[in-house]
Parts: sequence; C-alpha cells; structure tokens
Amino acid sequence: MMRPGAQQYVVARPLYSEESFAEEHEKVYRQRKTMLDHFVQLGCCCLKRAKNAALSLLPIIGWIKIYKLKEWLFSDIVSGISTGLVAVLQGLAYCLLASLPPWYGLFSAFFPVVIYFFLGTSRHISVGPFPVLCLMIGSVVTRIVPDEGPPLNITGFEGLTSDEQRVLVASSVTFLVGIMQLAMGILQVGFVVMYLSDTLVSGFTTAAAIHILVSQLKFVLGLQVPGLSGPFSLIYTLEIIFNKITSTNVCDVVISLVILVVVFIVKEINERFKSKLPVPIPIEVIMTVIACGVSYAFDFKKRYGIEVVGYESPMAPNLPIFQETAVEAFPMAIVGFAVAFSVAKVYSVKHDYTIDGNQELIAFGVSNIFGASFKSFAASTALSRSAVQESTGGKTQVAGLISALIVMIVTLAIGFLLEPLPKSVLGAVVIVNLKSMLMQVREIPYLWRRDKPDCVVWLATCVAAVLLGLDLGLAAGLGVELLSVVLRVQFAFSCLFTLILSLMSMIDKDEESYRAMQPNMFGDCGCLCPTCLQIYEPDGVMIFRIPSPLFFANIEFFRSKLLEALGFNPLRVLRKRNKALRRIRRLLKKGCLQWTSEGFLNTSFGPIADSKEEENIKELDLPTDFKDLPARINWNAELPANIVVPRVDIHSLVLDFAAVSFLDISALKGLKTVLKELIRIEVMVYIVACDPYVLQKLHDCCFFDDEVQSSMFFLTLHDAMLHILEKHPEATERKADFGKVTNCLF
Repeated sequence: MMRPGAQQYVVARPLYSEESFAEEHEKVYRQRKTMLDHFVQLGCCCLKRAKNAALSLLPIIGWIKIYKLKEWLFSDIVSGISTGLVAVLQGLAYCLLASLPPWYGLFSAFFPVVIYFFLGTSRHISVGPFPVLCLMIGSVVTRIVPDEGPPLNITGFEGLTSDEQRVLVASSVTFLVGIMQLAMGILQVGFVVMYLSDTLVSGFTTAAAIHILVSQLKFVLGLQVPGLSGPFSLIYTLEIIFNKITSTNVCDVVISLVILVVVFIVKEINERFKSKLPVPIPIEVIMTVIACGVSYAFDFKKRYGIEVVGYESPMAPNLPIFQETAVEAFPMAIVGFAVAFSVAKVYSVKHDYTIDGNQELIAFGVSNIFGASFKSFAASTALSRSAVQESTGGKTQVAGLISALIVMIVTLAIGFLLEPLPKSVLGAVVIVNLKSMLMQVREIPYLWRRDKPDCVVWLATCVAAVLLGLDLGLAAGLGVELLSVVLRVQFAFSCLFTLILSLMSMIDKDEESYRAMQPNMFGDCGCLCPTCLQIYEPDGVMIFRIPSPLFFANIEFFRSKLLEALGFNPLRVLRKRNKALRRIRRLLKKGCLQWTSEGFLNTSFGPIADSKEEENIKELDLPTDFKDLPARINWNAELPANIVVPRVDIHSLVLDFAAVSFLDISALKGLKTVLKELIRIEVMVYIVACDPYVLQKLHDCCFFDDEVQSSMFFLTLHDAMLHILEKHPEATERKADFGKVTNCLF
C-alpha cells in the first residue's frame, strides 16, 4: 500500500532497446579538438588570452581589484600581527625539527610568504614552516650531515662548519622541492594529490606527530641525542634516550612542564571561548618572552647548562648538488603541496571563492626556490597558524604580508633579544601544538565501524611511517591505498561481507520498482513480511548487478560469482545436452527409440548400455543442433533411456551495467564467452543501462556476431523486464521465497 501523502508519477513511452532508441533518436556528435587544434590555440595570441594568462599567473590582480579597503584593512592588520607573532615562535621551534639553527626558521616564515602573496590563490592560509615537512627535511639533513661522524663527501662542504653544511643541505632540498612543484604546476599535474586520500594523510600526519614528539624529547629532557634517520630510527632514538635518562637536566624538565601545562590550559580556553574573545590569547608568545627574560636574568646557560637558541645573521646562498637528495625531495614536494591544498580548499569553501591546484603548485614552487636562495627551508602551511590568520579576521593575503613584516622586524631588529631563550621552551611549544595531529587516533574506531579498508590504510600508513620513516612510510601507505582500491574493484563487496553474490529482481506490483533482495529489507510496518512489501518475482528471470568496471583483474571473479548466483555452470550444461543429443541420435538410428505424438518411446526391452565412443570436446562446446531430430527437446522434461541433464529453470538473465564505466579487452573476451555459453543453453541475456562509451567500444571491438547481438541491450531495467514478460507470458509471477534469499552485492 502507498503511504499517505506519497506522490505518484506516470510515464508513458514506447519500450526501448538500444537499437530502437538509436533508430528513433539521432545521435548528436560533439566535435572533438585534435592535438593540432590545441597547439594552434596555444600559439595564438590575443588581448583576452593575455589577460587570462596574467590573471592566472598573478591571482593578486583578481582579488586586489575587489579589496574593500575600509572594511578589510583593519581586520587584515590585526590578523597579520597575531599570525606574525605565532609565525616567529613556530619558525624558531619547527627549525629544531629540521636539525638546523633556530634562526633559519624565521627565513622560512618570511621569504615564501612574500612570493605567495603575489602568486597564491588562497586568501586565508598562512605560508611557512610545517612540522611534518620540517621533520622530513631533518631526516635528510641528519643522513648527510650526522651528529656523530663525518658528513658525506659532497662538493661544496669544504671550509664549512657543521651547521653551515646542514643549512646548505636543507636549502638544496628546498630548492629541488621548489623545482619539482613548479614543474608539476607548469605541466598541469596538480591532480596527483587526489591519490592522497584524507585517510592516508591522517595516518601519515599522526605518524609524523609521533616522530616529532620523540625528536623533541631531547630538548625537553636536556639530553645530547644524535639525530638519526632511516628505518627504525625512532626506535633507536628512544633507546638512546632511555639509556641517557639519568643525565636529564632537571631545569629543562621543569621549564618544559610549566610551558606545557600553561600553554595547554590557555589554548583550551581559547578554543572554548573563541566566540567571545576578539583575538586568541597569544600564550606561546607570552610564555616565550617570559622564559627568555627569566633565562637571561638567572643566566640559565651558565648556571644550569641549558642549551639556548643563540643568534646569527643571514648568509649568502650557496646552491648544492641535488643528486643525494632527489629521492627524498619528491615526497616532500607532494606532502607539502597536499597539506597546503587541503587546508586552502577548506577555507575556500567556507568563504566562497575558488582555488586553482596547478597555480598553487606554481606558487609554492616559486616560493621555495626563492626562499632556498636565502637559506630558508621548504614551506607549506601549518594548520594552527592558518587557523589563527582566519579566526582573527584575516580576509586576504595582506594579513600574510603583514605577518612576514613582523617576522622581518624580529629577524633584523630585535632577534638578539631572543638569544637566551632555552630550546626546551621551543620543544614544549612544538609538543603542545601536536595535540590535533595526535588526537587523530580517535578516527580508528569510526573507520573500523564504517569502512574497514580505509581503517587498514590508516593503520598501515601510520605504522609504516613510524617504523620505516616518513618517506618510505608514505610510499608504503600509498601502495596499500592503491591496493585497497584494486581489491575493492576486483572483489567488490564480497571481500567485505562474505555474502553469496546474487541479485534477484523484486517487482512491486503497485509501483513497479526494482530492489535488491535482502534479508534486512523491511516493510511499512517495520517487519520482514511479504504481505506489507507485496514483492513478486517473475518465474525464470534473474537480475544480476555489476557495481564496478570490468577489467582483466576481476573478470574471472565476475564469472565465478555469476555462476554461483545462477546455480549451474552453462558450459557443463551445454556439454551434457550435446552428449544427450548424441545418445538420442544413436538410439533413434538403432531403433531403440521412436518419436510419437506424446514424445520419445523406448522400444528396447532390455537396459540401454552407455556408449564408450570417444567424444570430441570441441564439438560438445558448440550450440545444440536439432535439425535432424523430429522435434526440439524440452530439457526440463523427463528424458528417455535414463538420460539425465541438469535442469535450468532460468530463461532470462538481465545484467545491470549501470556501474560499469569501462571494460578492457580481457574483460570483453571473458564477457563474450559467458554470454555465448548462456545463449547456447537457451538462456536469453539482456544488458541494461549500458554506458554509451562502453557500448561504442563493444561495436569498435567487433563484439557482436550471430549469437551475441546488439538487440540484447536495453535502455533501462524496466524496458528489459517488460520485453521479457511480453516474450514469456507464461512466466506467471510468484511470491518471493524469503527463506531462500541471500544478499548479493558484487
């Protein structure tokens, strides 16, 4: 029964197969541009193309024209100052992750921001050091210039101190990262970040947060721990820390604990009362200034042996050789861009403007190339810093430019005042800012309940990145993610639910709707009762839905599950029938059988022995031939001479191709083989909702012949069902047997 207030619709149109629809409606072909047309269009120059090119390469032209000076400038100034103070502190702190002198972090918070101001398409992200990227740079730096032992033999290291060598390595990696990002942007391959799913990025950043936490323990505890890189470096680092735990500097621990507690509490206050506070309390900056003053007043460096930041002026750039860092630079380029693009996309949706992924690649590429020339390291965006810029009212990248000016003032004018700042303070600040990344572990129960393959990707990426390092971990996570996609397509849902793969048609008499038969399907009364559902299925008809593309890896799986749903193997049935025909012909020839109006009559008084003649398997696979028999044989009726052939109760099979977006040559051959086997045992096959691209490919590949014809394709499932019921009026409808129903999702 219809529920009260339900709307109805009535459609009256002819029954269409693909052939009849194509005959009645002329297909409109869109003219496609050739490669030559693209080159000609690329080479032509006009005022409009020049204007579009300028707007594309310099997005600042687009938004500066609509800049509301009176409404936006003050908000951008407030946001810029707040973000600049945070950028100064994070620049110093995150530099420790890169195993570099802290002051070089300020360069990364200044030079890339200036370039992004002109080239970037996002108006709200704060460009600068990103902890995960800093850690990846640090692994390269410590591999080439280790804390203990000589550095690698690289040209350009002569006459340089250890810190200068490390800065040289970091700037070279950054320069190479910038070149890769710029090249990807020019080649319009920004789509590569689509392969980094949110699940993979979440697992990867969680692992990176664990690495960062371990790397900062040496500063928090005041220990001398060499920087390690490579597989299992985290475990080796923890081992060294535990061995040296008795040498912990108590003053460093006390300072770190105080900073951790105070900063954590104030950050929670900022989060809870963010709607009431005009700007977040810059607690990191406040605590840094206080710690710096206390350290200077009590001379922590001499009295307690605390390691402090120190200060040095910027140095002229010196480009290194890229050969040793090329492999590590590529994942840095991808991760840096992926994180920045993800954050930019969130803010672009929130504030209703568009961003261009390829232009973002160009912007970050040029920013990193320019910054590397001034000894900065790879830049991306820090989530917390971008949140500060947006939440304090930032409207455009004018706020970013002002934050860069704040960093420049600190670097050139008052930076020396931070010289007595204990590194344990920076370590504590870094650890506090890891909260959001570490809390991503709460996603595991949700993913396990909702999507187990995604949960496996998360866990595999996180564990691999923790144990093998961030670069190898990212590669391993990407491999697991792609493998999960292949397995989902190859085995579809059966690999998840271990359900028998069959999809039976269910026709509601009143509404003529088709649904998957499932044991958990409920009627209007909330119970599983055929009376409420009024579900019937035509006798001898089966509908099998294929919810994935068909290709070489899953065609055999498709075949096996289709046969499982049918309940018989059509090739075996065909061979049994051909064997039976041979035997019937022999018996007729010998006179042991006679044809009467009532069927075959056994004229032999004794038992009929089986023939032991050799059988030609190839002949058994051919279509059944009744031309020399007096009549066609009803294979579902009782056969003479104790001949037994498997019973086939299905006369029509409908394959729903709605989800088949493509098929390759292997799948095409496998599909044709299955169709021929079914047609030869008198099971008519109908394919519905086939994509025009797939249908055209079938024509181009000479898929159709005398047996497999294009007339089997219908526009919709209902068209095919009406055709079947018209062709088989004897297919009386019977109520579905819920006791035999199994859920099928291919």
